[in-house]
Amino acid sequence: MPKYCSIIDTPVGPVSIFADEDFVIEITFAAIERKDLSENELSKFAAREMNDYFKEGLTTFSFPFKQRGTDFQQEVWQALMAIPYAETTSYAKFSVHKPLAIRAIASANGKNKLAVVVPCHRVIGSDGKLVGYAGGLWRKKWLLQHEREIANKGQTELKF
Repeated sequence: MPKYCSIIDTPVGPVSIFADEDFVIEITFAAIERKDLSENELSKFAAREMNDYFKEGLTTFSFPFKQRGTDFQQEVWQALMAIPYAETTSYAKFSVHKPLAIRAIASANGKNKLAVVVPCHRVIGSDGKLVGYAGGLWRKKWLLQHEREIANKGQTELKF
């Protein structure tokens, strides 16, 4: 259970960052009430880095984070971390080593509680279209465009 919370304003709405003493354990776009939760140094540090992602183009995060999940979910989340900044992959490519597990992979992706940091927004449909994102497809599109602009990857408006 989180004990600490920092909230930042971003171009895609408020972002809530929950932490315990050792790890950031959840980052969400969901509107929350912070009663009974205060900030700690870790949540404030993570908030600064998240602000830098949105405003300065930070491409990697250095704060410690951890989320609970099954071994399979942990494996999927680790694989998400390997998708390079400003790149996308499809669920079909993402599940190349486990093609029969594509639905389970999509489910694990959807259970990711560390928005942006564990970059589930970088997984798109096999046809190149945006699919499923807990924060809303408009946020997914914004995050992908933002990363492409920061990385100077050509077009700034993605055609989904």
